[in-house]
Amino acid sequence: MSTQSSHELLASPVLRSAISKASRRLMPMLVILYVVAFLDRTNVGFAADSLEVDRGISTAAYAFGAGIFFIGYAIFEIPSNLALQRFGAKAWLARIAITWGLVSAAFAFVQGPTSFIVLRFLLGVTEAGLFPGIIMFLAAWFPNRERVRLFAIFYLAQPFSQMIGAPLSGALIALGDSSVSFATGWQMMFFVEGMLAVLAGVAAYFFLINSPQDATFLDADEKRALRDVMADEDEVKHEEGPKGILAAMRNGRVWYFTIIYFCLQIAVYGVTFNLPLQVAGLLDTKVGLAVGLVTAIPWFFGIFACYSIGRAANTIRRRRTLGTLLFVSTGVAIALSAWTGANGQNALSLVFITLAVCSFLSIGPISWSYPTAFLTGTAAAAGIGLINSLGNLGGFVAPIMRDAVATSFGSDSAPNDAAGLYALAVLPFLAAALMYGTKRFRLAGDKLLEVQREERAAKS
Repeated sequence: MSTQSSHELLASPVLRSAISKASRRLMPMLVILYVVAFLDRTNVGFAADSLEVDRGISTAAYAFGAGIFFIGYAIFEIPSNLALQRFGAKAWLARIAITWGLVSAAFAFVQGPTSFIVLRFLLGVTEAGLFPGIIMFLAAWFPNRERVRLFAIFYLAQPFSQMIGAPLSGALIALGDSSVSFATGWQMMFFVEGMLAVLAGVAAYFFLINSPQDATFLDADEKRALRDVMADEDEVKHEEGPKGILAAMRNGRVWYFTIIYFCLQIAVYGVTFNLPLQVAGLLDTKVGLAVGLVTAIPWFFGIFACYSIGRAANTIRRRRTLGTLLFVSTGVAIALSAWTGANGQNALSLVFITLAVCSFLSIGPISWSYPTAFLTGTAAAAGIGLINSLGNLGGFVAPIMRDAVATSFGSDSAPNDAAGLYALAVLPFLAAALMYGTKRFRLAGDKLLEVQREERAAKS
């Protein structure tokens, strides 16, 4: 254990230099990986109408297929995390990207509901472990006080994916429908965007580095500074956090944050999967380039919200306050987007959609700062995997819940889409209460690290 205080360690010019170099080297590749991943898991929203017309995939089958991705994802999440620990991040993250890219490209050959559902399940299986693997990777490279800012940079992949991917998906569909004889627009979209993931996976193998000690771009002093500060954090985690896989899976705090993350994913995917169709309804047009461009607007503003709030959330109190307010904002914005859209106020509805996207995007980096502050080793692989896998089941529940509520409160020919959105808006309020309740975790995150380091430094 270093005898320096937390403040002295983090203020070290050598450490600051190491963090700066590492973030410039690693973050672009990580963002690219998640841009393509988020694009490939959500581009199905652009093909929903075409799949129904061309392949007879009903609204219910589409909702089930869109959601079953998360079942495969949940089943293989923890095994994938453990494999990443064994084989190293660069090889395993590259494998994940290449295999999910091949599965995503195979959607071009969907023949009906069965093949669609099977491929969605396989997409979840092959992508399992990417997101928590990157979270673990960042937790191994960067100290906790820096982590929310870097999580926020990583989370920029979501708005970038939709900002770039929405027009790309719309353009590929329009191109295929208008000028390509051997494939429809939706087939071209799936194949091209799937192969982008394969290329990203190959690049990741050459750009990522497993640990600071393997980094040739850091000098000996910079490696030592990172090693010392991360060793201090790991020692505190070992003393205060669960030890081993089973202990992590039984830990109450792990399950607490799983519920929070589940509520967050209900909002994220409940909005994201149907956003192109919702925008098409507001514009009174079919899905294409125009819808893609308008769909990109909320994600454009989300970039600035996510990054600025991530930088501001640099203390435990700020994280708790901002997280609570952002969950409330998410629920209110989703409900108001439904109400204004149902009453013909289309421009105002788009404003509230934008507010919802900005809010739930900004919550992600804050929510992940908590479990990475008390989990390490195999406990981190299991705990982070459990939070992400079960939390992501919100992505399975959201489209089915939205469709079921919309159908129940509508008619056979005209589902009540507003009612479906109202249902999605409820769970963010539960998450807000739970986020506020994190104040009872007295020595979590930065506070735990700083108090214990300073106490030990005073005794040494």
